[in-house]
Amino acid sequence: MAKKVAFLGMFSTLALILGWLESLLPVVPFAPGVKIGLANLVSLLVLYRFGWKEAACVNMLRIGLSSALFGNIALLLYSLAGAILSLITMCLLKKTDKFSIVGISVAGAVMHNLGQIIVAAFLMENGVILYYLPILAVSGVIAGVLVGLASAFLHKHLPKEIG
Repeated sequence: MAKKVAFLGMFSTLALILGWLESLLPVVPFAPGVKIGLANLVSLLVLYRFGWKEAACVNMLRIGLSSALFGNIALLLYSLAGAILSLITMCLLKKTDKFSIVGISVAGAVMHNLGQIIVAAFLMENGVILYYLPILAVSGVIAGVLVGLASAFLHKHLPKEIG
């Protein structure tokens, strides 16, 4: 049990660091809000190595800490909505055993963007922001493939003792 807690603590820290590093990258001028989602790499690894409960805990810990350290209440709302919708989708798809880790990553990325756009529409009290969804969907597919490939590589090459 102590070994598992230690690994989950390390994964939570890694996710927090990756999210912080990603926040330092320049904003894409023609697509504000578009990110790779490096912290999702950790979410996928924890989901595959430990399970959905552990992935949810790591996600919530990362979101809580990053919002407290680097953000505000809006960041918390956007992150929670995206992470919850993404994790539910990834868990359901993984359970079917019909999708690869890359496919699950793509679905998670797109659903993360959907969750965030729903929160934006709610906070702005205006549905016009939904027109931005196709751009976020395309960026989600691209980011999902990249993160999924990295996750698949790490999942295959990390020692079996992790998880």
